[in-house]
Formats: sequence, C-alpha cells, structure tokens
Amino acid sequence: MPWRTTSLRDERIQFVIRAQGKREALAQLCREFGISRPTGYLWLRRYEKTRTLTAVREQSRRPHGSPRRTAADAEQQVVALRQQTGWGAKKLRILLREQAAVQLPVRTIHRILARHNLIASPEPGAAPGRFERSEPNQLWQMDSKAKYTLADGECHALAIVDDHSRYLVGLHALSALVIAQAHPSLVETFRCYGLPQAMLMDHGSLWWSTTNGWGLTSLSIRLIEQDITLLYGRVAHPQTQGKVERLNGTVRSELRYHGVPRYLRECPAALAKMRETYNHQRPHEALGMQRPAQRYRPSTRAYQEQPRAWEYPLGSEVRRLDAGGMLSAAGQRWFVCEALAGQRVCVERFDEKLLVSYRDMYIREIDPIGEKTQALVAPRAAFAKSAPVALRAPSADSANAPSKTERNVHVALPLLCESP
Repeated sequence: MPWRTTSLRDERIQFVIRAQGKREALAQLCREFGISRPTGYLWLRRYEKTRTLTAVREQSRRPHGSPRRTAADAEQQVVALRQQTGWGAKKLRILLREQAAVQLPVRTIHRILARHNLIASPEPGAAPGRFERSEPNQLWQMDSKAKYTLADGECHALAIVDDHSRYLVGLHALSALVIAQAHPSLVETFRCYGLPQAMLMDHGSLWWSTTNGWGLTSLSIRLIEQDITLLYGRVAHPQTQGKVERLNGTVRSELRYHGVPRYLRECPAALAKMRETYNHQRPHEALGMQRPAQRYRPSTRAYQEQPRAWEYPLGSEVRRLDAGGMLSAAGQRWFVCEALAGQRVCVERFDEKLLVSYRDMYIREIDPIGEKTQALVAPRAAFAKSAPVALRAPSADSANAPSKTERNVHVALPLLCESP
C-alpha cells in the first residue's frame, strides 16, 4: 500500500473541521495533530475571522517594512549601469563607487539584479542525475509541443513515452490541440498497451485548466476515471518531463532528415514509421544502446470502456452537477467546476456551508449565507478520523528522499497516489 501524502495546509484544514464539530476535546485534538494548544487556537481564530477554510493556510512572514532596504535611487543606478554595460555585481560595485559615490556590497548589488530579472541564466550542462521508474507502465510522460506548419494546416504531434523503457507508446498527429482529438488518440493507445499507473504532464491546456484549483479538464477527468494518477511538472521546469521533451527534439530531427510531410493526411503514416524506428531499430544511449522495445512490456491493466462509478461513503449526500458544472442548493445555482459537468459529487455540511467534493478531492466551498463560492483544494480525509500525521517535513538525508528533479513534480491527487 503506498504512503499517504499530505501537506501542512491539508492538516490545518482537517484540524479546523474536526475542532468546529466540538465533538472532541481541543487538547486531545492538538496532541493528535502534534501541535500546541496556542497553535490550535491560532488556526481557529483565523477561520473565525474570515469564515473560510482557505484562511488557515500559511501566512506570509514578510515584514511590512524594511528600513535597511537599499534606497530607491541607488537601486535605479544599479539597474541603469547593468543595462548600459551588462556587467556583473563585482564590476558594477566599482562603477557605483567611482561615478555615483554609492557604496554597496557585491551581494546587495547581485540581489538587486536578481530582483529585476537582470541575471543571465547559466548555460545548461550535463544533468546531475536522472530519475527513472523501476518497471514499465509505472509512469508515462505526455507532451504536445511539437508543431509543424503544412500546406493545408498544422500538425501537432501528441507524444506519450514510458518513463522506464523510453518506449514510445503513442505518437499521434492532431490537426488542433483540442480534447475532441486528443482523447480518441489516448483511448487508442490504452487499448493497445493498457493503462499506466500514473501520467506526468506539463500545464498544457488539454489537461490543465486555470479555472479551478485542481486544474481539472474534461480530459483529465477521463484519465482519473481510469484510476490513473495525474502528476504535473512545476511551471518553467521542463526538465521534470525531460524524457518526453528530449523525445520531441528527436522527432523534429528525424522528420527534418527524412522530410516533413506536406499535407496533414500524410502525417499519421510518417509518425507511425518514425515510432517504429524509434522503438525497434534506433539504439538509445540512456539504455546502454538497447532499443526501447527490449525493455518494454504492455500493462496488465486493461482500458475500461465503461469505468465503474466512484463509491462515496454510505449516507453521503450525492448530487449530480448540471451541464454547466453547477450545483442547485439553497434555492440557487452555484458554480462548482465546468470540467465536472454531469458528474456525481458529494455535498457535505460544515458550519452552515457546503463542501463539494469529487472522489477524494474537495473542490468547492459554498457559503449560501454570504452568497459566495470559492475553489477549495484539500483531500476529503478532512472528515475522516484517521491516524495522525506528524506536521514535520521528511529529513533531507532520508534514504527515500526524492531527487531534485522529482521534487519539481506536483501530485494532483494527494491521497490516491504515491509521492513521486
């Protein structure tokens, strides 16, 4: 059974929900969560002040003022000299002293340059280390960045690669990056190779939406229904999906060498031929010059044509959202999530509010009295009385500590998956 992952914010929400129920002694509850009673009262005061669970998150410790901060005119002089010369902090320190009689430490000048995004990124070097799953189909990486302009439109290459074997399980030609085209391509791949345990993606619009806290789209919902754990790399960290990013470069190189198809109808055959060569003929340096097909085997998890409905706890109030992802309650229609249109959700009552959850995810907090609704990102275990989890970060030198690259992975379903 995988370790249950949780965060400090999730633990605070669980604590406030249980404390508001007033069915348990506060002292005992604080001991269970590993916190002092003053800390427990602090979290409760934050909730009582705003009447929303989002208020119990970590507060900024940044001071309101900074009397020792560099004067604005001196900071402007640093920026101007940098833009004029392109030099670093050590040389700028000399210019500031000679031209403006300004004495600033090198470290301070460097921080000013960083604050204004004036420090050039270092040239990439060799990767310090790789992370790789131990078996095929534990993780697939997916991306859709490669785009080719053709005589009759565009071709977007949807690439899906197995993390362990680098086997290219899918390389599909899409005329547009829309779910109506991407989903049938994924189904075709699943029917051929089975289901992976998890899929790692970036924040592309096909599988990540900015309109809800979980990033749910209708495509990601269909993946979740197949019991696939969704993982997302951090923004501006393409190295997290390094294998599929490198694959995109290989696809571009191969197509340039053999010739990019002129028409969209020619793309599926060209990509299929390239996939066959990549998997069965082309030696892969990261695999000790083996071919990906030598390390890959299809998954034993079959694609579910009709996924089994999620079973909520007995006695739960289960409702179905309408075609707009809205919930009817308290004589009004409340927005929940457009990606969950027509889906069954669980509605729980808490402090005269409605907490709406999908599967093991709280997704929306509705306040009928205040007539407002807001996104809520927390596990449903907040209502389940489970074993306490210490509010301490794991030791950095732990034998199971994730690599630097793996720490850039954001887990979409905290209670349903293993920490990457």
